[in-house]
Amino acid sequence: MCRFIDAEKASGENPGGYTVALMCRILGLARSTYYAHCVARAARRVRDRAEEVLVWEIRVLHAGSRGAYGAPRIHAALGRAGRAVNRKRVERLMREHGIAGITRRRRRGLTRQAKRTVFASDLINRDFTAPRPGMRLVGDMTELATAEGKLYLATCIDLATREVTGWAMADHHRAELPVAALRMAAGRGALEDRCVMHTDRGSEYTSTEFRSEIRKLRMRQSMGRVGSCYDNAAAESWFALLKAEIGTSEWVTQAEARADVFRFIEVEYNRTRLREHPEFGYLTPLETRARLQHDFTPAA
Repeated sequence: MCRFIDAEKASGENPGGYTVALMCRILGLARSTYYAHCVARAARRVRDRAEEVLVWEIRVLHAGSRGAYGAPRIHAALGRAGRAVNRKRVERLMREHGIAGITRRRRRGLTRQAKRTVFASDLINRDFTAPRPGMRLVGDMTELATAEGKLYLATCIDLATREVTGWAMADHHRAELPVAALRMAAGRGALEDRCVMHTDRGSEYTSTEFRSEIRKLRMRQSMGRVGSCYDNAAAESWFALLKAEIGTSEWVTQAEARADVFRFIEVEYNRTRLREHPEFGYLTPLETRARLQHDFTPAA
């Protein structure tokens, strides 16, 4: 009835309409009920406008993550921007407007078991955590397709921060590739003495070159089993994230692939991508490193 009165009441747009009092009397509706409806309508307009603004902010954050962020990270990003919003509201709006994060697919690895090689023990045992940076690293390799031929990417990830501390790319996957990634990690990661380096049993990681570098850096080598993606899940899942979020499955040139990988690792992932830390909440890998290093720095 209130909507009927809205449509039929006299106004500048409807000079031939009826008064509100007359229609309320004819319809048996209290005028206070109609005026309460008018107040609620104004409030609905304000609420709808606020939701439009929030959806726009969600779309901006979602686009900034290359479409990767789902509701949890969008909610965290809004909070970091000073936007106090209920998480369920974010989930509802994203669902209603078809905004969704990227679902990662499992990949095929490059692991090839070396013949007659001595393997290291598994010092991780699927516990992909570490209390301090530079204490435990995981490494793996993947291939990237380009029109000029395949590129290979080797990484080292710190389990305390999930920061990619070392990485290297080449048009081959010989042992020198993961060795280069390990050297970068040692150069920038402030590794502890006897830091664990965990990988699969690929021939590159069982090679003399890689094992020699492990000894030179005073690290301990650790390996999972062949054919078990769960034994090196933290390293493998990072490559799934890279391929899902970088937005390209094949590059025209190797130079373009190198530039995109550099930007993803050093600009987007390490510095801006949010990950939920069990103690600190949503932080970027570099923020997590800073927080942990601060917490473990002795008081002067």
